[in-house]
Amino acid sequence: MQSKYDFLIVGAGLFGAVAAHELAERGKRVLVVDKRRHTGGNLYCRHAEGIPVHTYGAHIFHTDKPEIWDYACKLGKMNHFINSPLARFGDRLYNLPFNMNTFHRLFGVVTPEEARERINAEIAADILKNSSGNAPRNLEEQALRLCGRTIYETLIKGYTEKQWGKPATELPAFIIRRVPMRFTYNNNYFDDPFQGIPEGGYNGWFDRLLEKVDVRLGTDFQKERGALEPLAAHVVFTGCIDEYFDFRLGHLDYRSLRFEEELLPMSDFQGNAVVNYTEAAVPYTRVIEHKHFECGRLAELPVTAVTYEFPDTYAPGKTPYYPINDARNTALYNEYKALAARCPGVTFGGRLGQYAYYDMDDTIAAALAATAELAAL
Repeated sequence: MQSKYDFLIVGAGLFGAVAAHELAERGKRVLVVDKRRHTGGNLYCRHAEGIPVHTYGAHIFHTDKPEIWDYACKLGKMNHFINSPLARFGDRLYNLPFNMNTFHRLFGVVTPEEARERINAEIAADILKNSSGNAPRNLEEQALRLCGRTIYETLIKGYTEKQWGKPATELPAFIIRRVPMRFTYNNNYFDDPFQGIPEGGYNGWFDRLLEKVDVRLGTDFQKERGALEPLAAHVVFTGCIDEYFDFRLGHLDYRSLRFEEELLPMSDFQGNAVVNYTEAAVPYTRVIEHKHFECGRLAELPVTAVTYEFPDTYAPGKTPYYPINDARNTALYNEYKALAARCPGVTFGGRLGQYAYYDMDDTIAAALAATAELAAL
């Protein structure tokens, strides 16, 4: 019996929605299912008093690929938001990424040469005192080699330990392969030439991407796969790869997040879209004020929406955000990847299906590449 659909796509997030759109444009019959009751995955925005709230944390689109920027612009009007986050330690504020404004605030230096001399002196002193030239054994030692003690203890240590739920001395060195430092007075967080956010949030993207496909929300593929899989000739799976295989080889590890939102009776709470809190004593890692993503469009509103973001342990029922790509999990993922290669009727995509944290532009590029292959099936 012929399948009703050519493709069943599990997950209405960015990878799944782009793949669904491109396949439908090529005349394929597509069904998208998602266990959440909204499309958009972690890009979904709810609206509070006219303010688009990034429900699952701040998402800022940026890319160095002109073709991907053009693709995003076709999905909706992009504003000119430039990400310039701040870090707060005690009552002092510092610019991110680490740049001359940061170094001036920390050390009182004015020129790039002065900043380099100060940072390099700290690095050299720590190597002489503690490591005798041995390879870094953990994240703390690695960070001290890269940026020195002042930057590490003020802006990295507490934030990182909260994010991962472990002391920095127990985290592997490879997590912090480099510390981005700019010796210019430039507060733009990203180097990419294209940057912005869809005006009004990301929901419009998904309305356009999914307008020509069938969508079933509130549908848990794992619970209903016996009824769903026969509907299509091929499955595109964007959920957790270990869950697809019923965890037969073991569970992959993740870190999760939880959010506390407030609607405040004031026009502005913190004067910036994102402020990171780098002290270990502060339980949240950052505070997001959503109206600032709209580039002044909502400045006159007498209310503002803020979100406190807390790192969280992952457990079934929570949302998996960050893969823990240590040696154990990497080896386990490679076993699942080999298992997936023996499933010709299934394509695994997205950050959960490929156990990697992708930026949005990389996700779109990967979905477009996968679609080119899938369309030929």
